[in-house]
Amino acid sequence: MKKLTPLLCASVALAFAGLSGVAAAQTYPTKPVRLIVPFPPGGSNDIVGRLMAQELTEKLGKQVVIDNRGGAGGVLGTEIAANADPDGHTLLIISVAYAFNPALYKLRFDPDKAFVPVAILGTGPNALTVTPKLPANSVKELIAMAKAQPGKLNYASAGVGSFQHLGSELFRIMAGINIVHVPFKGGGPAMADVIGGNTEICLGSLIQMIPHVDSKRLKLLGIGGTRRAKVYPNVPTIAEAGVPGYDSSNWWGILAPAKTPPAIVQRLRDETAKILASSDVQRKFEGQGAETVKMSPDEFGRFIKTEIVKWTKVVREAGIKAE
Repeated sequence: MKKLTPLLCASVALAFAGLSGVAAAQTYPTKPVRLIVPFPPGGSNDIVGRLMAQELTEKLGKQVVIDNRGGAGGVLGTEIAANADPDGHTLLIISVAYAFNPALYKLRFDPDKAFVPVAILGTGPNALTVTPKLPANSVKELIAMAKAQPGKLNYASAGVGSFQHLGSELFRIMAGINIVHVPFKGGGPAMADVIGGNTEICLGSLIQMIPHVDSKRLKLLGIGGTRRAKVYPNVPTIAEAGVPGYDSSNWWGILAPAKTPPAIVQRLRDETAKILASSDVQRKFEGQGAETVKMSPDEFGRFIKTEIVKWTKVVREAGIKAE
């Protein structure tokens, strides 16, 4: 009997590996899937994560469980996901904060290599809201009040380096005002403080503001994107209401740990694509002031890299440093 050549051995090994991957995808998932949200409950990441967990539970036939792991602007939860077993049973929700963190923190994982992109989910603008106790009823009135009382008004954020922080700093710089940053451990606590009137301003994802705007617990002054939100067509953009050129939008996606079997990643991509193509899910995003986004995995990977470059420049120009 002839011995197998090294090349033939390698080919056989690859064939078995491929069959093993396909078999894994056919039986996947074999237990509940953990979807890590690297922020506390109540923020936009949590809202999008819970929507996707519900939909993926139906598609995968196993419970998809939200695991909120907040801290360090999303870094702690992201690191947990990066170190998880790459078997498809741990996934990660990311947002634009993922693009901020390489400029803010000394990461113990490589954002370019620690994960494989599954899918971008959607995008949505930030929104300028204030406590109802504040007499300002427009962007221009808020700016005038801030200029008349420099350093007196405070804005709450989900923490140093969060989307709320950077979007607010961009607004502060472009409006030429002096407002004071008050960081919290998540978007939910930040909004709660503004609702309570302890801080005056919160500039964060519209998707997390809507229930509080509708209940009159927050007063909406402007939309941070390039066009008005469908859910509030009469509310002007911040750009048209007094700060020309202002544009700040969030986005959300799903990543899997690197070395997750390609067949399992493809299964997740296929199921996620079906979810995002659903008119019901699209309406849910629109109802939250956001919209679904369609990109190939490669496009999503390139998009993340572009966002990292963009926001690294903003962090450095604003002189923001993690605490």
